[in-house]
Amino acid sequence: MTVDERRIYQMRVVGHLDNRYSNGFEEFVIIRCDDGTCTLTGSVTDQAQLHGLLARLRDLGAPLVSLHAIDDVEGVPVS
Repeated sequence: MTVDERRIYQMRVVGHLDNRYSNGFEEFVIIRCDDGTCTLTGSVTDQAQLHGLLARLRDLGAPLVSLHAIDDVEGVPVS
């Protein structure tokens, strides 16, 4: 992935991110699901940024359930 090739990623974690923690993910749309998980969807510039986001989730103690690169962005909520 190059700088010109931003990709949309969707991450799902166990638990709901509290509003006080969401400022570290302002580039992502955060959806709190009824099943007790939280979905974050947004654009990532490169692998370094992706790893930084994953490290933030790890530091919050939010277990990662899934991570998907989204090729078809039609209908996907993105900030």
